[in-house]
Amino acid sequence: MPLTLRSQAAHTGNDDPRADTPARLRRQPRSSRRLRATALLASAVSVCLLAASAPPAPLGVGDRLFPNLGNPGYDVASYDLSFTYSGTNSKPLQAVTTINAQVTKDLDHLNLDFAHGNVESVAVDGEPARFAGEGEDLVVTPDAPLREGSWTRITVRHTSDPVPAKGQDGGWVQTADGLAMANQADAAHLVFPCNDHPSDKALFTIRITAPDGYTAVANGVETDRERVGKATTWTYRTRHPMATELAQVSIGRSSVLRRSGPHGLPVRDVVPTADRKELEPWLAETPDQIAWMESKVGRYPFETYGILMAEASTGFELETQTLSLFERELFAGHTYPKWYVESIMVHELSHQWFGDSVSPRSWSDLWLNEGHATWYEALYAEEKAGKPMEKRMKAAYAASDGWRDAGGPPAAPKAPDAGQKISIFRPNVYDGAALALYALRQEIGRTAFERLERDWVSLHRDGTAATADYERLASQISGRDLSGFFKAWLYGKKTPPMPGHPDWRSMAPDAKAPKDGKAAKAAK
Repeated sequence: MPLTLRSQAAHTGNDDPRADTPARLRRQPRSSRRLRATALLASAVSVCLLAASAPPAPLGVGDRLFPNLGNPGYDVASYDLSFTYSGTNSKPLQAVTTINAQVTKDLDHLNLDFAHGNVESVAVDGEPARFAGEGEDLVVTPDAPLREGSWTRITVRHTSDPVPAKGQDGGWVQTADGLAMANQADAAHLVFPCNDHPSDKALFTIRITAPDGYTAVANGVETDRERVGKATTWTYRTRHPMATELAQVSIGRSSVLRRSGPHGLPVRDVVPTADRKELEPWLAETPDQIAWMESKVGRYPFETYGILMAEASTGFELETQTLSLFERELFAGHTYPKWYVESIMVHELSHQWFGDSVSPRSWSDLWLNEGHATWYEALYAEEKAGKPMEKRMKAAYAASDGWRDAGGPPAAPKAPDAGQKISIFRPNVYDGAALALYALRQEIGRTAFERLERDWVSLHRDGTAATADYERLASQISGRDLSGFFKAWLYGKKTPPMPGHPDWRSMAPDAKAPKDGKAAKAAK
């Protein structure tokens, strides 16, 4: 996911630069430009509408952590997004969003998530439709009801504002030379109208028009490029379904560097043109990292991969599908040791299997994304840099009770803090969840655990899955009823005893971490 927040301390050669700050909280020094005015917050701002009707109520799919996110009554099959960039990253983009969906129950009106732009018109199946804003929803009322089982096409002409409104963050990211996207967990609807919940994945076509001198890249593969006058339109398509929170669009004065990965996989990286020579050694690592991940969990699940290096102050990295977002400073700042940066690269890469190909059915299943990404990050550091997994897990165990107290157990995280929706990304779903995976490997053995990992991503490829699905598969593969194990490790208020390590102890929530307790500054 989603994302990788970096810590405050600058690290150069420590045994583990994670200190004792938890996984998602790896922020940069306070003196750096990472303390941007648009810090990670979140609250709604209503859509500005040019037409209106009686305001119905906002809806949601009932997610425990984001109850108003997503919308019932339809299943999106595809999005077609068109953005026109003026050359100034503080001006709204002109946009058209077209949604093809199957209706799953009779609807007099349907809701889309959209909260930061001007809606100019809405059409349903080619006919003008009434629309109104309610909370973070755009409510669309067609002339005729939509019947269960039918297909419908909704076209919204709107603007997409790259400047965050007060109390909003996420969506567009303003870079030094253009724009990128960071939509996790619930910010895609600050960019385009959508059913903004990971349970409703769809295919995407993305078109970006930008002036001469700019390069535009998006998820998937480029299928067309057309130059008209002093502007160029790029078209990209995904070949696999994608959650809205994983959408990515880069517009900048960039170079696209191409290479081949395993099995001839196209790898393309997007970097500031001026930095391509400096960044190339890092980018050259990606094919071998993909091969390493394939040796653990099987074939890479998508049509392409690459890294988008943005010159922006985000404080995190993000696993946007087929094109992971990284801050340029992570690679060019010489702040972190080489092995650590490489493990962060693997963290985001592993999300292509865990979180992107297999997406969480609800946000309470986030641990399946972040726990696995942290696991493979740590495993890579162990195998490639000699950083023992056991040492990291022992330190995580010491901190685990405190993480559970602050953020809830891994599979039952506490709701976001008020005004900080991104705060669901706490250490309990990073190293705390990786600790549960370590316990599972201890419990069922390495062979069964490795088979479980491969079968999991194969069985649920291009779909969504829940914690109960993982428990069921683990029990099936191990030949044991593991319900008690998962109940304790994923839902318990206290950390259970670690199989094979009866001497490990978890500190009380208010206890001070030991100096060697460098558990959890994992990338994300």
